[in-house]
Amino acid sequence: MMLWHEEPRKKARIEIIPMIDVMMFLLVFFVLISLHVIPALGLKTQLPGATQLDRLEIKRHLVVTVASGGRLQLDGADYSLEALLQALTTLKRQSPDIDVVINGDKDALVQNLVDVMDAAKSAGIASIAIAANRK
Repeated sequence: MMLWHEEPRKKARIEIIPMIDVMMFLLVFFVLISLHVIPALGLKTQLPGATQLDRLEIKRHLVVTVASGGRLQLDGADYSLEALLQALTTLKRQSPDIDVVINGDKDALVQNLVDVMDAAKSAGIASIAIAANRK
């Protein structure tokens, strides 16, 4: 009869170093997201500066972005001017206490800004604001 030597079983260990590495990567990722280092969806714009800034007190803001190339976005989704008017009209019917904040690039054409303001007024939205950075 032959006997086999059995190796003594090693006790299972939980390696903590790789888990710390993963947690550090998650922490860095969430910090970068919270500091807006990783860009959000939408068009990248540079807001113009203003010395007299006011805050809107209405409950729901619709953000319309006007890029320097003439592209329009409503809350991150691309729209043409006609589709923007229809979307604003629909949103105004759903929620009457909304306002429009125009996030216009400082190099955007004034005509594009006026077109968006006209679309908002045509949709029945009376409260329109233009986003700006403090000088």
